[in-house]
Amino acid sequence: MNETAGAPPLPCLMGPTASGKSAAAMALARHLPIEIVSVDSALVYRGMDIGTAKPSPADRTAVPHHLIDLIDPVDSYSAARFVVDATEAAAAIRARGRVPLFVGGTMLYFKALRDGLDELPAADLAVRARIEAEAAAEGWEAMHRKLAAVDADSAARLAPLDAQRISRALEVWRSAGVTLSSLQRGGGRVARRPILAWSLEPSDRTVLHDAIATRFDTMLGTGLIAEVEALRRRGDLDARMPSMRCVGYRQIWEWLEGRCDRTAMRDAAIAATRQLAKRQLTWLRSIPDRVVVDSLADDATERFVALAMAAAIR
Repeated sequence: MNETAGAPPLPCLMGPTASGKSAAAMALARHLPIEIVSVDSALVYRGMDIGTAKPSPADRTAVPHHLIDLIDPVDSYSAARFVVDATEAAAAIRARGRVPLFVGGTMLYFKALRDGLDELPAADLAVRARIEAEAAAEGWEAMHRKLAAVDADSAARLAPLDAQRISRALEVWRSAGVTLSSLQRGGGRVARRPILAWSLEPSDRTVLHDAIATRFDTMLGTGLIAEVEALRRRGDLDARMPSMRCVGYRQIWEWLEGRCDRTAMRDAAIAATRQLAKRQLTWLRSIPDRVVVDSLADDATERFVALAMAAAIR
């Protein structure tokens, strides 16, 4: 595995959803000449602003933000593309004499920066469409069995209803003629980068759960349903696309299709966001050298700012 030689560590502010990362990053910008590089798989989509908690126009004017509004919701974005885009953004920021700060909660993207990423075949949309059609007719459990027949290792680590990952593993096999598991064992990887990690994590998860519920209710009150309705009216999006599988959007889409009532939609969206936060916290615990700041502390933002300034990030 290659490592970018002589590169300074990438300063990273991590944490689960609704932990205050954006506010902490904006506070640091009052002390250091930072530009924020988003590490968020939902913020890349244009027209998805409320449900992704996208930074406000005022914040984006005050502090330059990168890797936001990159693609249309009909398109897909990968961790491999993120590494390329993020590396280019960091280089350009440093060339201006400023400091890149990577901020977000998409842990796969942080992992790709830190550990590198297997070089996998590019997406084959025609093959993917055929797989989706088969799944619609036969179900994802049947597709999981088909995967087991050609790539037992990948099938063994995937749940029978993990549609996105089953689809990708079958797509790799059908388009490239090799198994996903063999490629992941092969060692050809995008170069890894050293990171300097801070993490905002709650000392009481129930408080985070309450914050998640409050934030989703605020999103509903400020136009999230209208945002999803506008996306549905386009006619070129469907609920299977990665953009529409984002938490909140998926549940509202199902409600608009009449598959549940509004109360069930709200409950499902909040539950899905809490599950996302749980996965994020589990992944964060796998980074032993991260510096943890209790996101519930009254002075959490000040603590992070002091730590970042003491580290003399560059």
